[in-house]
Amino acid sequence: MYEVAVAALLLTIALALVRGFLGPTVFDRALAVNAVGTISMLLLAVISFMGGRPEFLDLAIVYGFLNLIGTVAVLKYFRYGSLGEPGEEGEPR
Repeated sequence: MYEVAVAALLLTIALALVRGFLGPTVFDRALAVNAVGTISMLLLAVISFMGGRPEFLDLAIVYGFLNLIGTVAVLKYFRYGSLGEPGEEGEPR
């Protein structure tokens, strides 16, 4: 059963990569990269159970958090042109 799940996840990664290469906008490509990261997290979880090493789920969770933070940073950069500008000393935050 796990082998079928791994095969399905690898097929999904391939389809997301194709979508990333064909995406007309940068946001489509960012969404495809986010999908690949999420599917890779699921793949890591399935492989950890196949190998009898459920402690790898911690790595999958950390990878998911990094994927989320990276996607938000990339989208903010493409939307605003920078990740953040320091404010003036007198400006309220």
